[in-house]
Amino acid sequence: MNQPKESLYKSIVQQREMLTELLYEPLHQLAEACSQVWSDRAKMETVLSDAFSSVPFCKFLYVLDTNAVQITSNISSDGLVVEHFGRDRSDRPYMREALLATGFFDKNREQHYQQWPYLREGVQATDFLLCEAYISLRALRPSLTAIQFVRNANGIVLGFIGADFALRDLPQTHQLYEEPRHWRQFVGDPSILVTVSNQTRSKSVMDRHLDTVLSVVEELILDHGVYHVILHFSSSQAIVWVMDDPYRYRVLPMDMLADPDSCMAYPKRPYPTDALVPAQQIRAVLDNLRALRFMNEMLYLRSGTLNIFNGIVGLTFSCEGSHYIPYDEFLKMDHGFWVSG
Repeated sequence: MNQPKESLYKSIVQQREMLTELLYEPLHQLAEACSQVWSDRAKMETVLSDAFSSVPFCKFLYVLDTNAVQITSNISSDGLVVEHFGRDRSDRPYMREALLATGFFDKNREQHYQQWPYLREGVQATDFLLCEAYISLRALRPSLTAIQFVRNANGIVLGFIGADFALRDLPQTHQLYEEPRHWRQFVGDPSILVTVSNQTRSKSVMDRHLDTVLSVVEELILDHGVYHVILHFSSSQAIVWVMDDPYRYRVLPMDMLADPDSCMAYPKRPYPTDALVPAQQIRAVLDNLRALRFMNEMLYLRSGTLNIFNGIVGLTFSCEGSHYIPYDEFLKMDHGFWVSG
């Protein structure tokens, strides 16, 4: 008998539990080693370099002080990346999470020990945070950072070890989640209620988070088997078709589109070799959809579609109907064409 498929949210939770179990022990041991040579940059970098291979799938390791300022270079598989020494990471989402936890737990450490996650075998992952996924500053791809607290012999927090991962590199063990079968409603663009002559674009929730949304969609297409996507900009939702289950579509509401953790609910799949749209052009197509969404307050994109196998981009505007264009022609078109045409 087939196992029942998980929900999207439960798939993400199970994936994070598996990663916590995988990463906790090597980072816990690394924190012990760093505490012995704290404040000696060269020795800490040696400790990180020697232990790098013990942290599976890691892209970068580094140490930060209690203000989230980096006090070592980045350690990578290619060696030291020295330009990150002295970097202030306090504004990054994973460090905001870690700094908040530091103040919360240390005020009432004994009472709040139950707040740390449990490993599968019942061992509590103390001083360890697998932070929420985020979009990296440089690659604009979903990423994940694990933060390990470093304490001295008296239990005082000295700082943190950061371990960065590309979401696409991390292992996945679950099946594709099952789409719920119940009525769901998404609020549309209120501008449709006014006359066409007075119609202007209302800023949707998706518009406010479009950088993250497009990075999540790109990741799903490039590394998770999504081959057809419809982006409903006005009602802030997306519909996706996945190669693992091609006859059923899945609806992604805005809370999932704005959360890079959503990518963990989809099994990893290589980009298909028979797709007409080259992998390196996916971002350009998505960026062009963004430009059409914001090109004009009167004429603007309501929804955009992309199918990587037939190479067609679909466009539905606030007026002028719908258009279906080969992706390569779409990338060559000047945005002014839609306004002047």
